[in-house]
Amino acid sequence: MFDRIRFKLTRARLAAIAVVALVLVAAGVALVPTLAQELNLVDDDDCLALADGLADVEDAEDAAEGPDVAITGDPLERASAAALAYLGEGRVTDTEIGDEEGYYEIEVSLPGGGQVDVHLDEDFNVLSTEADC
Repeated sequence: MFDRIRFKLTRARLAAIAVVALVLVAAGVALVPTLAQELNLVDDDDCLALADGLADVEDAEDAAEGPDVAITGDPLERASAAALAYLGEGRVTDTEIGDEEGYYEIEVSLPGGGQVDVHLDEDFNVLSTEADC
């Protein structure tokens, strides 16, 4: 009888550990290339390789979210202005409304290369930024 109870507890623990691991992987997978580059653990070529390796995971997340909806009209002008004012430089190359990190997402290409995603709330306040390597 005790062996059977022990097996069920072990199985429940393994299931809980698996769920926590999946949540941590899903939450951190997009940050791995950027974090590794920020810590000078990898160079740009390595960063691209890391990003390519995570592309399948990101594609699956994008498919689950549905199609991106571009910002238009006055909100486009206001969101673009807020993102560029925050960064101080760059050119808006893509936009999205209803992004998972904020109400608006503005993708800005920087003059020296690279891109930054600026996440804004509904009132065009900057919530966060994410550098694409």
